[in-house]
Amino acid sequence: MATTYCSFKLHTTPEKFYIEACDDGANDVLFIDRVSSEMTLAVKKDIPPSAVTRQICGIMGTIRLVAGMYLIVITKKKKIGDLFGYAVWKATEFDIISYKKTVLHLTDNQMQDNKTFLSMINHVLNTDGFYFCTNYDLTHTLQRLSNTSPEFQEMSLLERADQRFVWNGHLLREFSAQPELHKFVFPVVHGFIFMKSCYINGKMFDWILISRRSCFRAGVRYYVRGIDSEGHAANYVETEQIVQFGGGKASFVQTRGSIPFYWSQRPNLRYKPKPQINKTVNHMDGFQRHFDSQIISYGKQVILNLVNQKGSEKPLEQEFSKMVENMGNGMVKYVAFDFHKECSRMRWDRLQILVDKVAEMQDDFGYFLVDSDGKVLMQQEGTFRSNCMDCLDRTNVIQSLLARRSLQSQLQRLGVLHVGQRIEEQADFEKIYKNAWADNANACAKQYAGTGALKTDFTRTGKRTQWGLVMDGWNAMIRYYKNNFSDGFRQDSIDLFLGNYAVDEADSLAPLRVQKDWKFLTLPIIMVVAFSMCIICLLMAGDTWTETLAYVLFWGTASFGTAAIIFYNGSEFVDAPNLVQKEKMD
Repeated sequence: MATTYCSFKLHTTPEKFYIEACDDGANDVLFIDRVSSEMTLAVKKDIPPSAVTRQICGIMGTIRLVAGMYLIVITKKKKIGDLFGYAVWKATEFDIISYKKTVLHLTDNQMQDNKTFLSMINHVLNTDGFYFCTNYDLTHTLQRLSNTSPEFQEMSLLERADQRFVWNGHLLREFSAQPELHKFVFPVVHGFIFMKSCYINGKMFDWILISRRSCFRAGVRYYVRGIDSEGHAANYVETEQIVQFGGGKASFVQTRGSIPFYWSQRPNLRYKPKPQINKTVNHMDGFQRHFDSQIISYGKQVILNLVNQKGSEKPLEQEFSKMVENMGNGMVKYVAFDFHKECSRMRWDRLQILVDKVAEMQDDFGYFLVDSDGKVLMQQEGTFRSNCMDCLDRTNVIQSLLARRSLQSQLQRLGVLHVGQRIEEQADFEKIYKNAWADNANACAKQYAGTGALKTDFTRTGKRTQWGLVMDGWNAMIRYYKNNFSDGFRQDSIDLFLGNYAVDEADSLAPLRVQKDWKFLTLPIIMVVAFSMCIICLLMAGDTWTETLAYVLFWGTASFGTAAIIFYNGSEFVDAPNLVQKEKMD
């Protein structure tokens, strides 16, 4: 594999950025011209003594905003652990540096727009969960990496990366076009990584959990659902569980993703907006593309659809089942499990029904296993593709149970567990396992829905608790607020970061200055005033009770009437995206 530099210094002058490779024996310097944006290679002696110097951890990439080009660098990192001897890092702090020395060339409106775009980029960078490795490919599973050609092995990390999981792919487009610069950059994945050395029976093994979020059809909970015309599903995540012991390695992969046809669920101030299936498009094209891609990447597919089979979710379940049947592909099986119905009244032990139902399929898939000599003993022949509505809470619970079942077999095969021993009986490891999967749920949920996951008390403890229900209620309230009143900005931020929206310096940038309808400000003010007057009339009674009742009725009717109008026109009062392309909104 072509080497990628690990350590850097950024030298800045008014005319150029000089990014110096500080690895032992390295003499390369990347020049970036701050006027022409041209990138070239030079040597250390070309750095002028007058340059301002600082240590950086890596280059995230570049992006064009209203004020021109910006360089995004990683300024702080935290070591997560070692994966097969390679250090894995979490990027924790970033800096966005303008090529231009001043913004005085901008109008007031342009300065304001540029400031908004900068806050969007910062918003994405401040979303926890960016990981990188400078000398190991984090974008591919263990099995994919073992089935590669010598040519693939010689490629740079950037060239060989699975583009689905390269979150700085758009930012690195200029670097990608110049192969000689690849040694200065690396792919950054978004999601969750946990690594720990664990003990069972006095034997130490490494247990790793990696969730890779796709940057295709990326977005937030209610604004990005279903699939696009290329078959990319919303909130698509590949989760790989790896165990290493005595030189042997085992891996088990699962995926999750939104129900893969064209549907939406726009926020409209209601707690749970009704899902809408698009009746004007041919669903089968995108659906077929999605599963063709799944089969090419992972082999056989077992769909675990965990949505409710009654109420507003029922049509989605029925449509999904019908489309799998119509597709008629023997490589794809469909299993519906009404999670909420089966586990109602805290009967979470009933999840075992689903695990038992798919046990034979899981055994048929197997897992990836390689011995200490590098000989492949087993390949994973298929994956479970799990989903609920958000592919967060219910999905994570089921994935953790299936992953444990696979791990049970792997640890016995590797000689860590004795015959007859169960993971559930290993108290120390069981605690690590449950907490890691709960942390995985929280990370994926924060990145998509804006809050931590629900139902993590079960993942952490193996049972549902009253306190867990209280925390779920709290997180559900925060989700309601964010989904209705801040997710438009979050969606715009993601689209800008990933290149779904490109800033045109010559454009008037009207999208950021959409005028709100008069109702947006007027009606909430009327409602608040009317409700306040109603409370005041109750607290400060009039001369007679009939007079007080009349006032209370008048102001109460005004407040509730206004609230009814607001909810009736709910979609006009939510924070909607301004930059999203049409297909995202379909």
